[in-house]
Amino acid sequence: MTYYPDLAFPGAKEAVGRFAAFAVERGVRRLVLLSGRGEEGAVASEDALKACGNDWTVVRANWFNQNFSESFFLDPVRSGELALPTGDAVEPFVDADDIADVVVAALTDDRHIGRIYELSGPRLLSFHDVARELSAATGRTITYIPVSVDDYRAALRELGEPEEFADLFTLIVDGRNASLVHGVREALGREPRDFADYAKEAAATGVWDA
Repeated sequence: MTYYPDLAFPGAKEAVGRFAAFAVERGVRRLVLLSGRGEEGAVASEDALKACGNDWTVVRANWFNQNFSESFFLDPVRSGELALPTGDAVEPFVDADDIADVVVAALTDDRHIGRIYELSGPRLLSFHDVARELSAATGRTITYIPVSVDDYRAALRELGEPEEFADLFTLIVDGRNASLVHGVREALGREPRDFADYAKEAAATGVWDA
């Protein structure tokens, strides 16, 4: 189960609870919820899932590598400028393929019932580091430009995106997730994928061609 735009947003708890109850009533035995690491607001949605009487697993993830190639950082990377309200903060970005592998394991192996896995990548990266990795992978100059939260909110308004997205950067800026966790290893018995490997593979697809 996933919830867009984010489990911490208003209405998420109610939607997750209704959907989980609907699924259980129709014979679904096991549900896995994609949650966010360090998001207090997401815990209410996790509790709504657990209350439905099914087998459950919660997967709390850091920000995804794929945000840069499949989501809201894609166009900035293509343009060569990542203008974000993150200062010099660091984040252990996790690969969506690692998340998917953990979810498959949770759905198919009883060992994962009732577990909460926290997933991160193998190292801490600032957005300066990310820009360097993306530049190396693409052969282009990708620049990170720190901006204020107010400026970022204004940019979101212009793009027609929810301004609440700006609030999610608090999860990076305040340092709550500025440490490595080992859910990938705990669930799968292997190390998580590194951002540099992700960047090389994504660049080879042409997704970041200007």
